[in-house]
Amino acid sequence: MTADRQDQHPTARLLIVGPQGSGKGTQGVRVAEALGIPVVSTGDIFRANIKDGTDLGKKVTAILDAGDLVPDELTSEIVRDRLSQDDAATGFLLDGYPRNTAQVSHLDDFLSAQSAALDAVILLDVPREESMARLGLRAVEQGRSDDTEAAIAHRLDIYENETAPIISEYQERGIVDRIDGVGSLDEITARISAALGARGIGQLV
Repeated sequence: MTADRQDQHPTARLLIVGPQGSGKGTQGVRVAEALGIPVVSTGDIFRANIKDGTDLGKKVTAILDAGDLVPDELTSEIVRDRLSQDDAATGFLLDGYPRNTAQVSHLDDFLSAQSAALDAVILLDVPREESMARLGLRAVEQGRSDDTEAAIAHRLDIYENETAPIISEYQERGIVDRIDGVGSLDEITARISAALGARGIGQLV
């Protein structure tokens, strides 16, 4: 992060949200790299711990093997630990957390204890039909026969049901930037940059 950006906005505590196939993973990395902050992805943290065979990884594996979801409190504990590390002191970009209103409360409690709060929520707005088409194409390219149209639709249903209450809550706080998620990678990044720039968070491009 340049000195100019630090003068403009000393922190950038962000959340990126979007349906599967919205490109939020790619855009999240672009935003984080431009602002000099880490991406904090619960999925990545879980996968790394499972791969390394840590105690956390074994605990998560047992939960997933039983067909259950990782409990909110355990997920929040993992995120709190990650956000307490030095590289997240001046900001971070959350991807995949919070997923529900309980996790929103956990995050609020953690940040308020530091006299902090989220600066912005980047919502990548992609029509359902576009998400279906992108995920269907990706399934073909990756040879994922289990990614049927019904399975993709089910995942999008879960996203819509879980995310709507979160977005409503953050909209009431006035921190949601709804970004048109259809276009080239550079076009979408430019839209995010303009929205964050309007909040004084800095230019990405």
